[in-house]
Amino acid sequence: MIDAAAYCLTKRGAIETYPFGPEVAVMKVGGKMFALVPPDGTSVSLKCEPVRAQILRQDYPEITAGYHLNKQHWNTMDLTGGLSEELVKELVDHSYALVVGSLPVRERAELDL
Repeated sequence: MIDAAAYCLTKRGAIETYPFGPEVAVMKVGGKMFALVPPDGTSVSLKCEPVRAQILRQDYPEITAGYHLNKQHWNTMDLTGGLSEELVKELVDHSYALVVGSLPVRERAELDL
Protein backbone atom coordinates (compact mmCIF):
# COMPACT_ATOMS: atom_id res chain seq x y z
CA MET A 1 0.00 0.00 0.00
CA ILE A 2 1.41 3.38 -1.00
CA ASP A 3 2.01 6.03 1.65
CA ALA A 4 -0.09 8.73 -0.04
CA ALA A 5 0.67 11.37 2.58
CA ALA A 6 4.41 10.92 2.17
CA TYR A 7 4.10 11.11 -1.63
CA CYS A 8 1.99 14.28 -1.39
CA LEU A 9 4.71 15.90 0.70
CA THR A 10 7.29 15.30 -2.05
CA LYS A 11 5.47 17.88 -4.19
CA ARG A 12 7.08 21.32 -4.28
CA GLY A 13 5.48 23.69 -1.75
CA ALA A 14 3.22 21.00 -0.25
CA ILE A 15 2.45 21.24 3.46
CA GLU A 16 0.50 19.03 5.87
CA THR A 17 -2.18 20.76 7.93
CA TYR A 18 -4.96 19.68 10.31
CA PRO A 19 -7.70 22.32 9.94
CA PHE A 20 -10.46 19.79 10.71
CA GLY A 21 -8.77 18.21 13.72
CA PRO A 22 -6.59 15.10 14.02
CA GLU A 23 -9.01 12.94 12.01
CA VAL A 24 -7.57 13.91 8.63
CA ALA A 25 -4.34 15.37 7.26
CA VAL A 26 -5.01 18.05 4.66
CA MET A 27 -2.26 18.49 2.11
CA LYS A 28 -2.11 22.02 0.71
CA VAL A 29 -0.15 24.00 -1.82
CA GLY A 30 -0.50 27.76 -1.98
CA GLY A 31 -3.06 27.56 0.84
CA LYS A 32 -5.40 25.31 -1.18
CA MET A 33 -6.23 21.65 -0.54
CA PHE A 34 -5.12 19.01 -3.01
CA ALA A 35 -5.36 15.87 -0.84
CA LEU A 36 -6.93 14.57 2.36
CA VAL A 37 -5.52 11.51 4.14
CA PRO A 38 -6.85 9.86 7.32
CA PRO A 39 -4.32 8.89 10.04
CA ASP A 40 -4.42 5.19 9.09
CA GLY A 41 -3.48 6.03 5.48
CA THR A 42 -5.99 3.56 4.05
CA SER A 43 -7.52 6.11 1.70
CA VAL A 44 -6.83 9.42 0.02
CA SER A 45 -9.22 12.02 -1.37
CA LEU A 46 -7.95 13.94 -4.36
CA LYS A 47 -9.19 16.73 -6.58
CA CYS A 48 -9.93 15.58 -10.13
CA GLU A 49 -11.16 17.01 -13.41
CA PRO A 50 -14.93 16.20 -13.40
CA VAL A 51 -15.13 14.03 -16.55
CA ARG A 52 -12.05 12.07 -15.52
CA ALA A 53 -13.46 11.68 -12.00
CA GLN A 54 -16.58 9.97 -13.41
CA ILE A 55 -14.55 7.67 -15.67
CA LEU A 56 -12.30 6.62 -12.79
CA ARG A 57 -15.34 5.79 -10.64
CA GLN A 58 -16.72 3.62 -13.43
CA ASP A 59 -13.42 1.84 -14.07
CA TYR A 60 -12.25 1.21 -10.50
CA PRO A 61 -14.46 -0.01 -7.65
CA GLU A 62 -11.89 1.38 -5.18
CA ILE A 63 -12.57 4.93 -6.40
CA THR A 64 -15.75 6.63 -5.21
CA ALA A 65 -17.14 10.15 -5.07
CA GLY A 66 -15.27 12.31 -2.57
CA TYR A 67 -16.32 11.63 1.01
CA HIS A 68 -17.75 14.86 2.51
CA LEU A 69 -16.42 16.78 -0.52
CA ASN A 70 -17.77 18.22 -3.76
CA LYS A 71 -18.67 14.98 -5.60
CA GLN A 72 -18.07 16.57 -8.99
CA HIS A 73 -14.46 17.55 -8.29
CA TRP A 74 -13.19 15.07 -5.69
CA ASN A 75 -12.65 11.30 -5.56
CA THR A 76 -11.80 9.10 -2.59
CA MET A 77 -9.53 6.13 -3.23
CA ASP A 78 -9.40 3.01 -1.07
CA LEU A 79 -5.69 2.23 -0.89
CA THR A 80 -6.15 -1.25 0.59
CA GLY A 81 -7.45 -2.71 -2.66
CA GLY A 82 -6.18 -3.22 -6.14
CA LEU A 83 -5.11 0.29 -7.16
CA SER A 84 -1.56 0.37 -8.45
CA GLU A 85 1.02 2.64 -6.89
CA GLU A 86 1.57 4.21 -10.31
CA LEU A 87 -2.13 5.13 -10.66
CA VAL A 88 -2.29 6.63 -7.17
CA LYS A 89 0.84 8.71 -7.83
CA GLU A 90 -0.57 9.82 -11.19
CA LEU A 91 -3.80 10.95 -9.50
CA VAL A 92 -1.90 12.78 -6.73
CA ASP A 93 0.09 14.52 -9.47
CA HIS A 94 -3.15 15.41 -11.29
CA SER A 95 -4.73 16.84 -8.14
CA TYR A 96 -1.61 18.85 -7.33
CA ALA A 97 -1.42 20.18 -10.91
CA LEU A 98 -5.08 21.26 -10.85
CA VAL A 99 -4.57 23.22 -7.65
CA VAL A 100 -1.26 24.75 -8.71
CA GLY A 101 -2.88 25.74 -12.03
CA SER A 102 -5.54 27.68 -10.13
CA LEU A 103 -2.99 29.71 -8.14
CA PRO A 104 -2.12 33.27 -9.13
CA VAL A 105 0.84 33.54 -11.51
CA ARG A 106 3.04 35.05 -8.80
CA GLU A 107 2.44 32.11 -6.45
CA ARG A 108 3.08 29.58 -9.23
CA ALA A 109 6.35 31.37 -10.02
CA GLU A 110 7.37 31.14 -6.35
CA LEU A 111 6.96 27.36 -6.58
CA ASP A 112 9.47 27.43 -9.46
CA LEU A 113 7.44 25.04 -11.63
